[in-house]
Amino acid sequence: MFLKKKEEVNAKKFWQDYEASTGEKVLAKSLGQYLRGWAEYSQPLWGLAIATSGGFRFHHFPHEGWLMAMSRATAGGDAPREKTFFIPRESISAVELVLEKRWWKKLITPSHPVLVIRCCINNTKTEVAVETDRSAGAVAEALTPSDC
Repeated sequence: MFLKKKEEVNAKKFWQDYEASTGEKVLAKSLGQYLRGWAEYSQPLWGLAIATSGGFRFHHFPHEGWLMAMSRATAGGDAPREKTFFIPRESISAVELVLEKRWWKKLITPSHPVLVIRCCINNTKTEVAVETDRSAGAVAEALTPSDC
């Protein structure tokens, strides 16, 4: 019981600190794996997909297993670094949560929703894709441009 309360306090503090550091209100969040669309990152990265009052943020936290840390220590090299990107709300033209609809494909292989954000970055149209869980529906909804 005590451990659960402590985890809730830590999570609440994390999100308060995150809002304070970005200056934006967190509207929705989901765990996800970045797949494509951001020029600086070529490999899939696990992190948080976050809809904020300012736009979309993807935040990858560095992690390293003990075996990798030991090999890096002996062979040299840099520790993993935090990776983030931000798409301002005004740059987002469309948001879609793509779900697998074919029942037989869902049965054969696990299929996770893919959050697709169409946007214009540096005068270039691009499409950012993040594989997520079903909770990303709230992220997609919070980012969808209004018609008004």
